[in-house]
Amino acid sequence: MAEAIEAAKNGTDERNGSWVITLIGRDEVESAFNPVLRVVKEQGLELDRIDLLSGAQVPSLRRGDGYACAAVHVYGQAVDQEQLRAELRKLADELARDIVLQTERDWKRPKKMFFFDMDSTLIQGETIDELAKMAGVGDQVKATTAAAMRGELEFPQSFRDRVALLRGLPETRVLEVLERIPLMEGAERLFRNLKRLGIRTAVLSGGFTFFGTHVQQRLGVDFLHANLLDIADGIVTGQVHTRIVDGQYKVELLQEIAARQGVPLEQSVAVGDGANDLPMLKLAGLGVAFHAKPLVRLHASAAMSHVGLDGLLYLLGIPDWQWE
Repeated sequence: MAEAIEAAKNGTDERNGSWVITLIGRDEVESAFNPVLRVVKEQGLELDRIDLLSGAQVPSLRRGDGYACAAVHVYGQAVDQEQLRAELRKLADELARDIVLQTERDWKRPKKMFFFDMDSTLIQGETIDELAKMAGVGDQVKATTAAAMRGELEFPQSFRDRVALLRGLPETRVLEVLERIPLMEGAERLFRNLKRLGIRTAVLSGGFTFFGTHVQQRLGVDFLHANLLDIADGIVTGQVHTRIVDGQYKVELLQEIAARQGVPLEQSVAVGDGANDLPMLKLAGLGVAFHAKPLVRLHASAAMSHVGLDGLLYLLGIPDWQWE
């Protein structure tokens, strides 16, 4: 039995497999252990070990943000991975904890590049919705944005329709948005640590370049691609003259940037919240639906809904006492 466990951990036994289930919560995760292990048993897997990745379990090491994290390592005969993922997703909703399944091989594989959506991922809102409020068409644009993010509308046409409603908005009002939408919780800590680890970053956004440049400067993002808000004589024209950064374009950009940086796709991570992010989430080695719409959470390989962006560091196996 000991040999079987060791083989599973090292990924050397073709008959067996090994997985890592990362549990993340705001204050504690011990209450999730038994429910998770019950699901694991039902799938014919056995517990190897549980590693704590947070100091929240020890009062003297408790972080101000109160995160708690544990990595549950399991092994056994090949299982229906999608069924296991679905059961864990359901459990995550019931327990209000983030539960992420990865193979041991993926867990151990080093990550070299992160690709992010911007609106409602790196920042706490949708730039176009804030601009629409200023233009007096807030409710109309917000409803269209929500439908597009749920995958109910094609992104390019919905984007053109929303931008058209911004016609006549003064550029001076546009720039006010920079102070109205804060960064997402944990964004600065995440980027600080990614930079320390030598991991490159890119923003692939269906939002606007003027806000993307602001975020790029704040966080030290390496690459930025977003949509140009057309302004003439200090006024928003309501027109779109360049290719829109939609789901397909995000995939092309991810492939192009990764290839140029010499990063294999399996060593990339993509993070987003909307339906137009799904294609890149599926392409990357690890795709994380972050505080995402139900459709995105359903189809992404991983989902995080209960902690900030810095919680992504746990998915790399980095305990929080090593964070800066």
